[in-house]
Amino acid sequence: MTMAKNVEELFTLQPVVMKQLQTIFDKNRLAHAYIFDGEKGTGKVDIMQFFVKLMLCEHPHQNVPCETCRNCRRVDSGNHPNIHQIYPDGQFIKIDQVRELIAEMKMVGVEEGRKIYVLHHADRLNIASANMILKFLEEPDGEVTAILLTEQMQSILPTIRSRCQHIKFQKMPRQVLLKHLQENNIPHSMASTVSMMTNELETAIFLANDEQFAHARKTVLKLVEAIRQNVHEAMLVVHEEWLPLFKEKSEIEQALDLLLFAYRDIVSIKANPEAACTYPDMLQSFKETALHSTYERLSSQMEAILQARASLQRNMNRTLMMEQLMLNLQEGYTFV
Repeated sequence: MTMAKNVEELFTLQPVVMKQLQTIFDKNRLAHAYIFDGEKGTGKVDIMQFFVKLMLCEHPHQNVPCETCRNCRRVDSGNHPNIHQIYPDGQFIKIDQVRELIAEMKMVGVEEGRKIYVLHHADRLNIASANMILKFLEEPDGEVTAILLTEQMQSILPTIRSRCQHIKFQKMPRQVLLKHLQENNIPHSMASTVSMMTNELETAIFLANDEQFAHARKTVLKLVEAIRQNVHEAMLVVHEEWLPLFKEKSEIEQALDLLLFAYRDIVSIKANPEAACTYPDMLQSFKETALHSTYERLSSQMEAILQARASLQRNMNRTLMMEQLMLNLQEGYTFV
């Protein structure tokens, strides 16, 4: 159980959560149960490790674990006898796992001090194991702290939720995600695009390396360029490239999102030529478009894309939908 990230990184990722946990420790207000609730990639496991180490550290300094005492070292090596972690066995956390955990927690003489147990994917407790944990939460034995990690807060029994202090993790800030993508050798232009599609690092890396996504991005940008020229060019790209490429509903949704981000870029650039964009590689072209368009026009173009997305949900014929969208996007383009 190593501290995968240093304290500064954890503060960059989750400033509010880190301050909250340090204040709890500083004022000696440790609750007997916490739910760490946040999407994948928000740092829940790293921050849980920080908090566990802080609670057990022999010489904490300014609410940060010392990293050198016997307890810190044992937490790092994963063999501290007072820490118990449970992961789902298959689809669920099963009652036998919880029974075994409670037996271990009640064993006398293992080690003095606080005992900590961590339930990973706590939303996957089945009914029997959830009820057994609930009983243990209501009547903890001595100095015990539970940390329940989840991406699906609403799937945890309300009776369990009400007995835990809720720690809400925010999505990864875009700047942090961009930095991680850069460290993974993702080109800046692609990193800028995928960081608008997801806040989750693994998904972002997958998209950035996915040929299908790269092709989708290229096709969307080709369409934006065609719309600048005239409606015939736009219709040509729709029929020859867009419709053959985007067949599934989810693919069309993603493509329309990518198209919407292009127009958002143009609006941002019109307001501030130095704005951070989804498509930094299109900056010159978008600056030109921004110059020849009004905010009102750009706003109605974005509205047209949102309407197309809504008509997709109503199962409108996608060829008809795209032709209508091209006409709506084309109207009012005035080039000097």
